[in-house]
Amino acid sequence: MKTISNSPETFESTYALIMRLEEKQRSRFEILVYTILIAATTFAVAQFAVTMMPLSLAHVSTTVPAAVQDGV
Repeated sequence: MKTISNSPETFESTYALIMRLEEKQRSRFEILVYTILIAATTFAVAQFAVTMMPLSLAHVSTTVPAAVQDGV
């Protein structure tokens, strides 16, 4: 049979138990939110880099000498 001790060293209030439980859940939630933010930021930077690359290459590839454009 389990005995319940009410000594001050082992007693923990219901509020303290609830707060300790909420801390674990909150930390898991924060890890999830931070992971999503990091992934979204990485995706946005990669998407920006990919969209900027064709613009710089398009500028280089459209500069054709006038002799080639005239068919000479």
